[in-house]
Amino acid sequence: MELLPAHQPLLEDDTDEDMSDEQIRELLNEAAMRMRAKASGKPTATPDAPFKLPRLKPGHLADTYEKIEGNITRLDHSQLVDKKQLALANGIKKIDDPLAIKKKKLEEKKATAGAQWFNMPKTELTPELRRDLQLLKMRSVLDPKRHYKKDNSKNDVPAFSQVGTVIEGATEFYSSRLKNKDRKQTILEEVISQEKDSGRFQRKYEDINKSKASGKKAHYKSVKAKRNKGKVVKP
Repeated sequence: MELLPAHQPLLEDDTDEDMSDEQIRELLNEAAMRMRAKASGKPTATPDAPFKLPRLKPGHLADTYEKIEGNITRLDHSQLVDKKQLALANGIKKIDDPLAIKKKKLEEKKATAGAQWFNMPKTELTPELRRDLQLLKMRSVLDPKRHYKKDNSKNDVPAFSQVGTVIEGATEFYSSRLKNKDRKQTILEEVISQEKDSGRFQRKYEDINKSKASGKKAHYKSVKAKRNKGKVVKP
């Protein structure tokens, strides 16, 4: 009987335990994989090797609210406030008088008729506008064939008003448009121009004077002159 050295293990006799065909096939596949990996120069991936994630580059990390002073970590109060807000807080402050702001808003509110009336401005009364407003109130006299609702308001000037200009559209015919020489700047100028063409107010004025002079001395003389107009005076 031979004696083996202490560092050399005993060879197990595996004659009693034969390998199955499946185990042999698996060993052959692993050997083939190792040979192909060795030929290509890539390391062999063993199933027991741990999976390693690649290192990421996060870039600049957000500034923390902490600062280290020696061995002590303290809270950095400058990081708690936004830089824009900090600049406003350190800048020049403008203090507005609340009474002045309230007064200004009230004046702006009174300057227009409000959003429901399309912010119509306050009336800027001029002599021309006053005459036009008086003529509008007497519009029933200007055109006796038209009848308007009676206006009992004592104030002729509205609190809010706006004067506009009617512009003819491109689809209107030329005969319905006014020429530049016929255009007037105010309603009074337009009424005077119409009176020159019609002469209605002049006739009305003469009729009123005749009715007022009836029965007076001048009226008697005019009647007497008409009677004596066709008579022949004897010598």
